[in-house]
Amino acid sequence: MSAENPASPLDNPVWASLNGPHRAFAEYSGSGAARYVPDANPFAALADPEDPASWADLAALAGPGEEVWLTGLPTPPPGWETVLSIPGVQLDGSGVRAEHAPDAVRLGPADVAEMTALVKLTEPGPFLPRTVELGTYLGIRHEGRLVAMAGERMKPPGWTEISAVCTHPDFRGRGLAARLVRSVAAVVRDRGELPFLHAAAGNTGAIRLYESMGFTLRREPVFIGVRSPKP
Repeated sequence: MSAENPASPLDNPVWASLNGPHRAFAEYSGSGAARYVPDANPFAALADPEDPASWADLAALAGPGEEVWLTGLPTPPPGWETVLSIPGVQLDGSGVRAEHAPDAVRLGPADVAEMTALVKLTEPGPFLPRTVELGTYLGIRHEGRLVAMAGERMKPPGWTEISAVCTHPDFRGRGLAARLVRSVAAVVRDRGELPFLHAAAGNTGAIRLYESMGFTLRREPVFIGVRSPKP
């Protein structure tokens, strides 16, 4: 990387997270591959996607014939099977107006069953039993029922990804998602960090919402599920 274009933690956010603030959630193989513990986040990362040694470390970490998820623009070497490839966007939230939402409540392990049910209904992306431990999750309740939520996932140094943004279909159109995103962004800013997020490129409605809030397109990664070589 040149001096004019220095590397950013956002260029390889999973790797930066697992070798930084999320080291406690990391599993490693050699010096070239790492992944989140499987019940927290499905993503893995390569130190250098162009280095065959990193792929060899990832194969050892995953085990033969096992599926892992990567983000960026990796090209799997021979022997690896691409299971699914989803075009995505990475949005920089450094210009977003952050604002705490008074009606947002902190969510934790006791809320995981409700959070999981909302995620299954709305499909914002992966949410696993320990995902809630990765950062701050906020929700809005109506008559005690969880109807919207958003939280933190990857944490490259200096940045925090806003993730799991979802609203129950019966409560859409009320601005709940935007309020929660701004509120999570405020939590991130309070720590002296900057927010960012990922979205599937096909999720144009969500992208329009984020752009209207001040998020800007930084890059266009791919979310790719790959299966490791079998013996």
